[in-house]
Amino acid sequence: MRYALERATLAFTVRRILLLAPLAPLFLAACGDPGDSSDDPYGKPPPVPEYDAGDWEGGYYGDGGGPPPTDAAVDTKPMCDDSLKRCAAEFSYPVGSESSVELRGDYREGAWAKGDPMTKSGSTWKVSVPLPYGKSVQYKFVVNGTTWVTDPGNPDQVGDGAGGFNSVKKATTCTDFTCAEPDVPPPGVFDWRDSVMYFVFVDRFLDGDSTNNGSAISGVDDPGQYKGGDWAGVKKKIDEGYFNDLGVNTLWLTVPVQNADEYGGLGVGGDTHKYSSYHGYWPLDVNKPEKRFGTLVELKALVDAAHAKKLKILFDYAMVHVHKDAQVYKDNPSWFHATGCICGSGSCPWETTGDRCWFTDYLPHWNYTVAAARDYSVNNAVQWVKDTGADGFRLDAIKHVDGSWLTTLRSRIQSEIVAKMTTPQRFYMVGETYDFGNRDYLKSFVDPATKLDGQFDFPLRLKLVQSVLMRQKPMSDLSGFMDSNDSFYGSGAIMSTWVGNHDLGRVIHLGEDSPMWSDPYSDGKDRSWVNKPTLPTSRNAFERLANAFAVLFTNKGAPLVYYGDEVGMPGAGDPDNRRMMQWTGYSADQTWLRDRVKQLLAIRAGHPSLRRGARTTLSVSNDLWVYSMSTAGDTVYVAINRGDSAQTASGLPSGAMDELVTATSVTGSTQSIPARQTRIFFAK
Repeated sequence: MRYALERATLAFTVRRILLLAPLAPLFLAACGDPGDSSDDPYGKPPPVPEYDAGDWEGGYYGDGGGPPPTDAAVDTKPMCDDSLKRCAAEFSYPVGSESSVELRGDYREGAWAKGDPMTKSGSTWKVSVPLPYGKSVQYKFVVNGTTWVTDPGNPDQVGDGAGGFNSVKKATTCTDFTCAEPDVPPPGVFDWRDSVMYFVFVDRFLDGDSTNNGSAISGVDDPGQYKGGDWAGVKKKIDEGYFNDLGVNTLWLTVPVQNADEYGGLGVGGDTHKYSSYHGYWPLDVNKPEKRFGTLVELKALVDAAHAKKLKILFDYAMVHVHKDAQVYKDNPSWFHATGCICGSGSCPWETTGDRCWFTDYLPHWNYTVAAARDYSVNNAVQWVKDTGADGFRLDAIKHVDGSWLTTLRSRIQSEIVAKMTTPQRFYMVGETYDFGNRDYLKSFVDPATKLDGQFDFPLRLKLVQSVLMRQKPMSDLSGFMDSNDSFYGSGAIMSTWVGNHDLGRVIHLGEDSPMWSDPYSDGKDRSWVNKPTLPTSRNAFERLANAFAVLFTNKGAPLVYYGDEVGMPGAGDPDNRRMMQWTGYSADQTWLRDRVKQLLAIRAGHPSLRRGARTTLSVSNDLWVYSMSTAGDTVYVAINRGDSAQTASGLPSGAMDELVTATSVTGSTQSIPARQTRIFFAK
């Protein structure tokens, strides 16, 4: 039933566009769980360099001024517009009895509030900072953290507008300039374009505290039971540095609220089996934490531990419905749409009633056109952020709720969370709209000022699977689609790109020589309970998956790694795609894939062009795609060969280059790319 509903999505026609009220600008539906019955049914190596995933600043220079040369030696001097050029300048202050001196000014955004500390060297405090090319700057020194003084060695001053003076550094030009990146947030503000997400399916990740496991749910077969994973287990892996070592910097955690289980939370998941609510999509009490995961104190400790490791935290938030035993439903039935309208039945088709019909007869659907209901839910979402310090939401099945809920949430987050931060941070909200084909519909939910920052890019995932993994379409098909997709959702949007998730069969099987499913839309339910897949025995599948990750990790967006995909875990559809995380006993192929993922993410961390740059296709064929990624001061060349034989990449710089995947030096505008391999080049 669920499979048929997903396929029906392909024919889905948008019948309603959200009406948005103008709100102040702003600095995760039953998410694919066949077993939660709240699924969104519409259509559904060399050593790894060490980079700090939380402090990606790049630091490399390359040819950033247009298409790379193909027949001439590469000039490694950075090229950029004068507005992005920076000239290094030294400032000094005489040593006296002071304990600290800091430079403040308008030489960069935010430097009046947080400047650059100076270092004592002999009789002088010194600091070198990059200044805007050809522009004068105003500055002062802050002595001992409190006293503002002008530069005693510089007589050039201008009024500061408060009865005092600022020192003035005259316009500076230089030939050894560096290039600044455009649109980079001020120091201390995380750039979500640098995010690499990891979906931690809490119950299936790691059992860190067996005392909260609870008893098995009667009538539920083992794969659909709670497995014991909890917040203590996630925190353990945070503390051990697993995520930092892998190279991700953002964790998406499953729904944290108390779910129904012994209170009647059994449900059919599109098959004859029953499931527990381990997935989190049957809320029973949205004001309490899920007791099998831990306490609110433990959840806050997890968030704090993540922040200490420079990791961001997103909560999956389920706001489409609650369980029928939820007290809020019993006390306020008028806050929910009328009973009897079950999605997909008779007079309640998904296509026209998906924003108000019940997903099943035990999941009452919120009616957010009722102001009291909307306020209750939004208050709850905001309170979870206040109580834990979370950095964003993954909003489940966002298309199934009235648009006023989303715009109200964004406004409240801005006024009650962001505006009260010492250093305002962007609160990232990414939506799940299960639709592989209608980009206009996905886009209708995206507006960082009033709605979502981005969505999970389902259309891109389809093209990626067809071209790289299943080899159904040529690489030129993927290249052409991505060219049209890069700016489709708006300049401020940050889409999350992905290849595997919890709604579909494990993606490793689509990369096998003969893909396990011929349909890229398949949910894999045909083998989720019987004839379950085992680990592929050929390296080929692992190499193809690594190539798919290479596309994601060398292009813009916030790429997602579904837990276990970094080691190519096997599995069919739900619940088999949600096996307990494998921590030991890796095969040689699994180890190879994990190390390649680490390596690709380390390369991404070291090159801002791979996170924020513009792509230019240099050559493309059925099997090979060669492109450059370029931003101010940084250009990288990527060659991805999905074919089963070596391919020759052309259009590369003719001079000396570092090949970053194999850590070798090469020369020449053509390079041989081995079968099912990615190579990444950086001109010296």
